[in-house]
Amino acid sequence: MNVTWIQEKIGYYDWHGLGTTAFNTLVYIVTILIFARLIYALLIYTFRRLLVERKGKHLLDERKANTIFSLLRSMSFYLITFTVLLHSLKRLFNFDTGTILASASVLGVALGFGSQSLVKDVIGGFFILFEDQFSVGEYVKAGEFSGIVEETGIRATHLRDWGGELHIIPNGSITAVTNFSRGKMRALVDIQMPYDEDYDRAMEVMHSVCEKVSIEFGEKIIDAPSVQGVIQFGERTAVLRVIAYTQPNEQWSLERELRLQIHREFLKEGIRTPNLNNFILTDPMK
Repeated sequence: MNVTWIQEKIGYYDWHGLGTTAFNTLVYIVTILIFARLIYALLIYTFRRLLVERKGKHLLDERKANTIFSLLRSMSFYLITFTVLLHSLKRLFNFDTGTILASASVLGVALGFGSQSLVKDVIGGFFILFEDQFSVGEYVKAGEFSGIVEETGIRATHLRDWGGELHIIPNGSITAVTNFSRGKMRALVDIQMPYDEDYDRAMEVMHSVCEKVSIEFGEKIIDAPSVQGVIQFGERTAVLRVIAYTQPNEQWSLERELRLQIHREFLKEGIRTPNLNNFILTDPMK
């Protein structure tokens, strides 16, 4: 008898209509997804053309434009995703949009106490942008992490360090930033010299190297390299220093070139140094 009742119930359903409804719902959701993807691609294309691939005169410099583009891309993704989810739920469960939004607001208030970190990250992202703390392409240090800014999103900032590692830092946890790409940057080279060497002759060689490197680096140098002289006496050696100021992110390449050419000229002139480690570039992240 139970089997007969089940068969009657199964036969009672309009399976053709149910299948049509399911098919139409699937087509609707797929269409919404495709449409959302096209809208997102169009927005990204428009933002890229207006901010990144610009020609002629522009109101924003390249790094600021890249930063705003990164933020707009992040905001567009979240907004379109929320809209697609809203329409999909409405289609699947036949909810009224106003009811969904009201429920979402109540749920948002309920979850607000548990999502303070997310709100903090979003607010932190806007402050980073409007206070112009850093831009995409700049070398910065945020807390224990440092590297080139690859992306500044609405929730997190992406830093790529010298080793290739990608650090994803929530904006809310960025409390202090050291920006190495603003203004002129100092290039500093210290050379250790034995006490029995002729310091005057060594500084003459270093001075000639500074003049040569200044010409080679051209516009990358703001203040030409200059020999400061003896700046320290150690237990067995003295330290001769060269200082220059460069455009942002050019100081390390200038230091490498100065070390290389000073070492090369010292070998030609027979000027001794304690060891070759004095000419190895120190990792700028340490």
